[in-house]
Amino acid sequence: MGARPHAFPGGLALPHHKQVSLDAPLRRCPLPDRVFVPVGQHQGESGQVLVETGQPVIAGQALTASEGDFEVPAHAPCAGTVVGLTRRPASHPPGSLRRCVEIRTGAEPGAAAPRRLKNWHQAPPSMIVDHLRQMGLAGMGGAVFPTAAKLRGPWPEIHTLILNGAECEPWIACDESLMRARPSDVVAGGLILAAAAGAGRIILAVEDPMDETAEALRQAARELGAAGSIEVVTVPAVYPEGGERQLIQTLTGLEVPHDGLPQDLGLVCHNVATAAAAFDAAERGRPLTERIVTVTGPGVAQPCNLVAPVGAPAAWLIEQAGGYTEQACRLILGGPMSGTALETDEVIMTKGSNCLLVLDTPPPDPNSVLPCINCGACVEACPASLMPQLLLRAIDGARYQQARDLALFDCIECGCCAQVCPSHIPLVDYYRHAKGELRLRDLDQRRAALARRRHEARQERLAREQAEREARRRARAERLRQKGGAENEIQAAIARARNKKKPAE
Repeated sequence: MGARPHAFPGGLALPHHKQVSLDAPLRRCPLPDRVFVPVGQHQGESGQVLVETGQPVIAGQALTASEGDFEVPAHAPCAGTVVGLTRRPASHPPGSLRRCVEIRTGAEPGAAAPRRLKNWHQAPPSMIVDHLRQMGLAGMGGAVFPTAAKLRGPWPEIHTLILNGAECEPWIACDESLMRARPSDVVAGGLILAAAAGAGRIILAVEDPMDETAEALRQAARELGAAGSIEVVTVPAVYPEGGERQLIQTLTGLEVPHDGLPQDLGLVCHNVATAAAAFDAAERGRPLTERIVTVTGPGVAQPCNLVAPVGAPAAWLIEQAGGYTEQACRLILGGPMSGTALETDEVIMTKGSNCLLVLDTPPPDPNSVLPCINCGACVEACPASLMPQLLLRAIDGARYQQARDLALFDCIECGCCAQVCPSHIPLVDYYRHAKGELRLRDLDQRRAALARRRHEARQERLAREQAEREARRRARAERLRQKGGAENEIQAAIARARNKKKPAE
């Protein structure tokens, strides 16, 4: 068992259920007839669409542009023909639509020429970061934060890269499947990310049930001559051990400050799948167009892990896993604790889609929710040291600013509080709702401030133009006055000259 040098507060020991999908070999998902590549599938801005309806595309071709670290380009996962821009169901918020480039597959196979970065060992960090950005890298642990923006920013020197392989949520096994199949690529990708961040030390964390996987990673580090710079550490399987802040606290004993970032402590954390994608981008010249997705649960006939193209519908992956069983009741994107219940299996897989979980139990009955009894179980379970019951009261009373003041945005939506609540209150739903309301209010305030600045700038411009017109009018009047005076002097001189020419009487 791995030692736990530092503990984070709260957390739960949960059944794993990972072996259900790991018993089947990792395999590649065939292409559906059509893929729907989301234009924006990361935190940040969406780039300009570069393709048109009817245009043929090849695998790896950029579909959107990237003008900055927060604009992550999307690439075609296969050859085909662009059908057009369409809107497809999105996982969050429920019922919303996501703008996608629809591609009809089945064209002659073709792929963009590999764009390798062979000299990344000698390349400056900025060159590596730019290459990873152009290859479409974004966090594959679920947050889908642009990799370039995480590696480059106005913070102190980064000394340690943490590779997160602590896949702590039940049922999800895509990262473990990846580390079993490609340990050398994960380690090599970690070296690339460390070079991009300027970090001299790498900690690769996995859960202690993954002993064989941990040894395979250590062996890969030895074969790559990186055993001295990469430390493979096993951490206990306590949910949510794999949360970024919780893992940092476990490994280093340091707490990321409120409203702060790991980079403020000289740390940067990336998922192991992001590391493998960095290897593909630098060494193989392949953009991020596919990922491993766990398709599992008692509602799936043949649970497995699939290498799936970005843009494939969830229904297609379920079909490749044998389809639904008669017991299937609920479809969740993600895990049972922090995942999102889907209203349709037409939702599209993105770079951050790690699991499709089909459960055989119906969703909780809203009528079974009881009032909070102030038992404090949620407080003990919260890994972020929040007061969930106080947040609930504030949100239930629409006092959203009060919820913000109670550190609502420190909530990682892990679901521990809801799991232990004896009143069956869906606490995370409340928190997500409040965050959405506050973000909308913040957006409205930013828009109002922008409109105010525009109005003030317009008023200043109008006043400046009026002053300039008045100054021109005065200058013109002064010129006319001076011109009139000069003309009078000329007329007087002419009159004097005429008088001199008259004969004396």
